[in-house]
Amino acid sequence: MARLPRLTLPGFPHHVIQRGNNRQAIFATAADYRALLHILGENAGKFEVAIHAYVLMSNHFHLLATPQTSDGLPKMMQALGRSYVRYFNESQRRTGTLWEGRYKSTLIQSERYLLTCMTYIDLNPVRGGLVDQAADYPWSSYLHYVGQRLDRIIAPHALYWELGNTPFAREAAYAELVQSGINPVQQSALTDATLSGWALGEADFVADLQKRTDRRVAKTGAGRPYSVNRPHKK
Repeated sequence: MARLPRLTLPGFPHHVIQRGNNRQAIFATAADYRALLHILGENAGKFEVAIHAYVLMSNHFHLLATPQTSDGLPKMMQALGRSYVRYFNESQRRTGTLWEGRYKSTLIQSERYLLTCMTYIDLNPVRGGLVDQAADYPWSSYLHYVGQRLDRIIAPHALYWELGNTPFAREAAYAELVQSGINPVQQSALTDATLSGWALGEADFVADLQKRTDRRVAKTGAGRPYSVNRPHKK
């Protein structure tokens, strides 16, 4: 069966996962994390992609991003992947591939899943057992959103601004969201939708998406989206 093209539409947030080949480490030093963020920032600006959230793990990374053009996200990811592999291979005196094939991505419904996806991303180091609290991990967007660091890569989504009328109120509200966490069903839905490439949202949202593209957006058709609210078989 032919592989479907990625689902990418301008103006919608996309959750992106890029993994190291065979789950190998993609960072060897702190300088490597900084290098990837620098390359990401440069190419996000160049290709008009707003980065709402990120986390860099030892062998993969997540992004939550909204492209302004139809090809902005794939061009950004292509440029990021090539530039970082060149940097990493030179610094580690290695050759060959670094990534596990193509990056994975899905388009999500902002109103239902954007803040949940941000929380999912910022809790990755906690779920992975690297830290006890999201604030203890330096390589994510969390510290920016709780006012502990200014991260120029980040372009907050409008839904973040709606968390409060002042910076302190927004920071406190977001910290509370992350502290509350997400349930296993939401976590599974975000992971599975991203790895499969099917849109994540309610039926009306997915049906509207299908009108905007010739690419099939849901596994079972536009009327039955991949959603955390769908009943699960026992």
